[in-house]
Amino acid sequence: MSVKNRISLLVLVDSFIVFFSIFIGYFLLNPWVNPFESKFLLASALTIFIAHHAFALSYGLYRKVWEYASIGELTSIFKAVTFSIVAVGAVQSFVLNDVLFRALVITWMLHLLLIGGSRLSWRLFRDILTGNKKQEQKRTMIVGAGQAGTLVARQLLNNTDRGLKPVAFLDDDINKRGLEIYGIRVLGGIEEIIDFVKDNNIERIIVAIPSLGKRETAELMKKVVDTGIRTQTIPLIEDIMTGKLSVTDIQDVKIEDLLGREEIKLDMDKIKDQLTGKTVLVTGAGGSIGSEICRQIARFGPKKLLLLGHGENSIYLIDMELRKTIAPDTELIPVIADVQDYERILEIMTLHRPDVVYHAAAHKHVPLMEGNPTEAVKNNIYGTKNMANAAHIAGVSNFVMISTDKAVNPPNVMGASKRFAEMIVQNMAKRSETKFVAVRFGNVLGSRGSVIPLFKSQIAVGGPLTVTDPEMTRYFMTIPEASRLVIQAGALARGGEVFVLDMGEPVKIVDLAKNLIRLSGYVNDEIEIKYSGIRPGEKLFEELLNEDEIQSKQVFPKIHIGKANPISETELFYVLEKLPEMNNEEIKEVLVALANRKNVETSKLLASSNF
Repeated sequence: MSVKNRISLLVLVDSFIVFFSIFIGYFLLNPWVNPFESKFLLASALTIFIAHHAFALSYGLYRKVWEYASIGELTSIFKAVTFSIVAVGAVQSFVLNDVLFRALVITWMLHLLLIGGSRLSWRLFRDILTGNKKQEQKRTMIVGAGQAGTLVARQLLNNTDRGLKPVAFLDDDINKRGLEIYGIRVLGGIEEIIDFVKDNNIERIIVAIPSLGKRETAELMKKVVDTGIRTQTIPLIEDIMTGKLSVTDIQDVKIEDLLGREEIKLDMDKIKDQLTGKTVLVTGAGGSIGSEICRQIARFGPKKLLLLGHGENSIYLIDMELRKTIAPDTELIPVIADVQDYERILEIMTLHRPDVVYHAAAHKHVPLMEGNPTEAVKNNIYGTKNMANAAHIAGVSNFVMISTDKAVNPPNVMGASKRFAEMIVQNMAKRSETKFVAVRFGNVLGSRGSVIPLFKSQIAVGGPLTVTDPEMTRYFMTIPEASRLVIQAGALARGGEVFVLDMGEPVKIVDLAKNLIRLSGYVNDEIEIKYSGIRPGEKLFEELLNEDEIQSKQVFPKIHIGKANPISETELFYVLEKLPEMNNEEIKEVLVALANRKNVETSKLLASSNF
């Protein structure tokens, strides 16, 4: 039915109810009298007819979608009916000199009953039409019977297209247990969730407690995931408050929801001093970390933000994304360039004279770099050298290099090349006015080429999930968290530090795989996990600091300074000169030895490699 026809029908129904109700009310009080012979009642009926439609328009009774009628809509009916009856009473008193009080009370009750009933019939009609669909809906349990949970329940009841039917609430509030909300019973607390899921044939769970802290959320999610039922959640409270998402924007639980890492509180004043109104350059701006650093920087209103990357498509995407939200007084400049091209990098640096540089461009895949050591050297080592030299010449204030936990005691080319890049930055800090620092952290969840997207793609095709070793562990951090800490570390820089981010507790990769399987709505035996063996260059356990570098004191919450000592500048330049002449095996041998050495002269290391 069209909107126009629906409104016309409602007006017609209301007109009939409003006009004849006072006659019916009078007849119920005086059944021996014909009410239609009374001019007094006729005048009253005309008055109430006009008054009702005036108040109906005022309260928008004909603009509401009555298929989803609720307390708000019924309140509008109550007000319109009550004020129209009061208006008729006033007319009877002051114009007609008589008030039929009991008849008006009955008329008021008839209006509420019949007009309210006509509206609710729309909802009943919709429920009858969609009855077959409801039988096909998944039985859903909502964890949290507060405002958010009840809103989710109402939306699911009103919108059958989601394919979810709420049948139970769980809540730790004992005062709510046994009660019903929208006809849905509150069963009990979260500790009994496994029994409740089995007893009620639950097929889907929605967690609706947006105000919980991350640690409490993680503990709750672990209990829910243990049920083996596909679980979804509503957005965080900050996303709801900022209008980024609605309470009813139900989404799948993400693996980071199980980490329990609390939100980072940044030193906003110090970061603003460094970034607001300044020129900032980010290399690798199209990558997972680089693009998130750009998003975080954009919030602080820099004068210029340069997005530097080698791949034009990735730079195009982050450029288009930021242009939708960035402040109008920030100049966004996409730059296609390769960090291995020193002349191009120097040209960019001297042209734009950035105040701060975040160097995130690097090759990061351990097995790939094991097979391509020369590429690791060109990009990770010489690319960093080019960026650092150009930054020094251009008078950059702060230079922040993104490093990795794989730079600690590395058995592989990728980690060794990143440790050598750290040494380049540390040596530059000794002779430059620029504050050169490195920031070291572990794996980031969801980055391109990381284990999470791989596992998700394997689950999508029914498995198996490939895990290298049952004892393999890694540190994990979310991309936004890592990026914020990188920016904070840059603001703390004095020059020469290797900042180390607190990654929390390491996570077993096999546990990660099992959790992802359960989050996807499968039980562990439905998706197979296969062990493929440790790949070339991989370690079972990653470290953030070796024994000589450990410094427990934090300089900022979740940020340490490692005591990582570089080789001398003379040794550094000697190795840089010799690397291009080495073959793949020699590169790996020398870099790994340098990264793991204990006060051994570089010349002896090179000699021992038979170079």
